[in-house]
Amino acid sequence: MFRAVLHQSVATLLAAGLAWIWAGQHGAVSAGLGGAAIVIPNLLFALSLWAAARSGRTSVAGFFVGEFIKVAATLALLVIVAGAYRDLHWLALLAGMFVALKANLFVILIKA
Repeated sequence: MFRAVLHQSVATLLAAGLAWIWAGQHGAVSAGLGGAAIVIPNLLFALSLWAAARSGRTSVAGFFVGEFIKVAATLALLVIVAGAYRDLHWLALLAGMFVALKANLFVILIKA
């Protein structure tokens, strides 16, 4: 679980670095915020699954509730970013999100 979040974090930093080269500071911040909108809820979900497993209170219902909260938190973070960051570079934001979402697939493809 946490390894997947680590891969997403590294991929987000790489995307922000490339966006800095491509679109400047606002692009890098936008890509970083897009990736963070994916990584932060995933980290919280992984922590909740880990805590449930350690306490022995795992359940399918708890998993689905956690997944729903993760998706809602991602959407909420994206709405907050869109409203709060005036110099948002939309393409860089979407690129940061895409790279964070597909980071684990990239790792699998690299290792294969």
